[in-house]
Amino acid sequence: MELNSLTNTPGARERRKRVGRGCGSGMGKTSCKGQKGQQSRKGHKHKLVFEGGQMPLVRRLPKRGFNNAAFNAKALAVNVSDLEKKFEAGAEITVESLAKAGFSDNKNPKIKILGTGELTKKFTVKVPCSASAKAKIEKAGGSVA
Repeated sequence: MELNSLTNTPGARERRKRVGRGCGSGMGKTSCKGQKGQQSRKGHKHKLVFEGGQMPLVRRLPKRGFNNAAFNAKALAVNVSDLEKKFEAGAEITVESLAKAGFSDNKNPKIKILGTGELTKKFTVKVPCSASAKAKIEKAGGSVA
């Protein structure tokens, strides 16, 4: 195979539409804009939801219901292996100590400790934990309050 023998696959490079280049091109005269009207004029712009002065569908439909997104705050997940890396043995783990260690940015006050990873250090945890995290902390000699 030589460089001069390389070609594009058919349909890979589509030629751009050249409008207003004579009637023989099939896109001459009115340049694909039809005869008269708003869309044939120069500087034509309108909003996507504009319906020619008719009340738009977005405004015709009733606004009902409740969105729970503001109240559905997810808990920030912290793994047992992360505690092993960041804290020394015998440390008391609270929401404040996790924030100081860089786990929380105080935008999300909910924190939950999950049981992913191994734990060898002893901790006193005063944060909500999963069942597997609680088992690993107690197995290492720590306590969960």
